[in-house]
Amino acid sequence: SLRQPLVVWAVGVGGLFGYHALYFLALRFAPPAEAGLLNYLWPLLIVLFSSFLPGERLALHHIVGAVLGLVGTVLLFAGNTSGFAPGQVPGLVAAFIAAFVWATYSVLSRRLKAVPTDAVAGFCLATAVLAALMHGLLETAVWPETSLQWLSVIALGIGPVGAAFYAWDIGMKRGDIRVLGAASYATPLLSTGFLIAAGFAKASANIAIAAILIAGGGLIAAKDMVLRKR
Repeated sequence: SLRQPLVVWAVGVGGLFGYHALYFLALRFAPPAEAGLLNYLWPLLIVLFSSFLPGERLALHHIVGAVLGLVGTVLLFAGNTSGFAPGQVPGLVAAFIAAFVWATYSVLSRRLKAVPTDAVAGFCLATAVLAALMHGLLETAVWPETSLQWLSVIALGIGPVGAAFYAWDIGMKRGDIRVLGAASYATPLLSTGFLIAAGFAKASANIAIAAILIAGGGLIAAKDMVLRKR
């Protein structure tokens, strides 16, 4: 599975490492809310970029669903923005570019449909090596101090950070890429919900309206799938 052409490695490693390097750079220099909002342009970009794929047709309801998700995401961040200083501009630019990198990687994965998902293991390994080098050059190491922290790091690597790459690759290659793009706006909504459940955030009207917009946008984008099942 790892014996792939150079272009496949360039897309895989460029997507995984490039996106995360830019995203962490954004969080380092820019306010998290603003950086997160710019970064979450990628679901809309995936929906739009999918129109360039052979055999894919971008309909109005796909665009409407993606835009509703974007509006809902903006509402989630509303009230958390506090302006930015000139020194934060590089971070905001990095977040913006990161959105394009992830959308491009995702859509190109569809073009590389013949590449087995097992190859993602190689992309992750190369990304880990590059990330370790960047960390050593640019950051100060902070090690977990308790067993719970170590277990949390391991669980993150195996679960949402590791397994998610495999699931995403399968979805991009075999699923409805436009629906997946629109449905991705559920991520900030779910994370906000977890923060509320853990007591780190408070429920609000903004969150409720955002939930309706994001869920509604996802359903609109998935209209074709729903009608097919009926």
